[in-house]
Amino acid sequence: MSDNFSVVDLFCGVGGLTHGFYLEEFKIDAGVDFDKSCKYAYEVNNLTKFIHEDLTILSSEEIEKLFSGKRKILVGCAPCQAFSQYNKNDKNDKWKLVYAFGRIIDKIKPEIISMENVPQLKTYMNGKVFDDFLNILKKNNYHIEYQIVNAQLYGVPQRRNRLILLASRIGEIKLIEATHNQNNYVTVRDSILHLPEIHDGETCKTDKLHRARKLTILNKKRIKATPEGGSWKDWKKNLILDCHKKETGKSYGSVYGRMKWDDVSPTLTTQCTGYGNGRYGHPEQDRAISLREAAILQSFPEYYDFIDPLKPFTPTTIEKQIGNAVPVRLAQAIAKSIKKHIQDFHD
Repeated sequence: MSDNFSVVDLFCGVGGLTHGFYLEEFKIDAGVDFDKSCKYAYEVNNLTKFIHEDLTILSSEEIEKLFSGKRKILVGCAPCQAFSQYNKNDKNDKWKLVYAFGRIIDKIKPEIISMENVPQLKTYMNGKVFDDFLNILKKNNYHIEYQIVNAQLYGVPQRRNRLILLASRIGEIKLIEATHNQNNYVTVRDSILHLPEIHDGETCKTDKLHRARKLTILNKKRIKATPEGGSWKDWKKNLILDCHKKETGKSYGSVYGRMKWDDVSPTLTTQCTGYGNGRYGHPEQDRAISLREAAILQSFPEYYDFIDPLKPFTPTTIEKQIGNAVPVRLAQAIAKSIKKHIQDFHD
């Protein structure tokens, strides 16, 4: 691959997207994010610099200076909370970050772009935010490809639908074909069965990230009453929450659930180690998944280091970092697509 290209990752978080490019041996110049808690994990795992800045005010000139290559690859995943089905509050203004991304593209005109986000971005505000972004690309003569992709098709052990956009000023660009199907999806069993057994409230002696939240006495009874792949619908009446007894609560079948060993996990959120927040119960052990298990289900390699030894350990911060990340194997598929594109149009 040409050494003329280098990558800058906007809204980089702890580096899920960056690490996909790192594994494909791209030159990574920097990651930029407003959340400074991500700095340690981003830098130590990707061997590049983390820039703590607000991209709504950081100038395009400053971003352009980050590139070391003559030809630019700009990638990013603007925080998706504004568009997510879990957040219908239009007062959330994080959609403005998509416009910030577009402004930067319009100014520095990188040769290649990738954007990852939730599918709801396409219809948010009647499609205006996404259409405005596309119009910036069209104005600057980009070839555009976008589609809704389930991450499990690229080896992520998780059912996670995402909007993937690729754009290039060089020529037509496409996402590589799926690498997995229903016959060889990477399952929960494939991913976390090998980890040491721990109890709720316990931390593994050999891995500080492999730690599970403490359950209340009542929730301990509830998870013991939940079979693999089951939920609160399998409990006796004395364990069921009042809200689930109402007609309006009967549709929430995925909360207080256990994962299945021989399936992918459900979509992980920023609260994915809480037993009551989704189908985040361990398939077999009487606890919710640990932080390490969540990271692995997001396809972070097991060596990925999230814990800054010089700062207090904050599980909720790391949980948020993991839940917000682009799954690494999906990121690697994006990087492979761009690598193939460069090779196809190499001059």
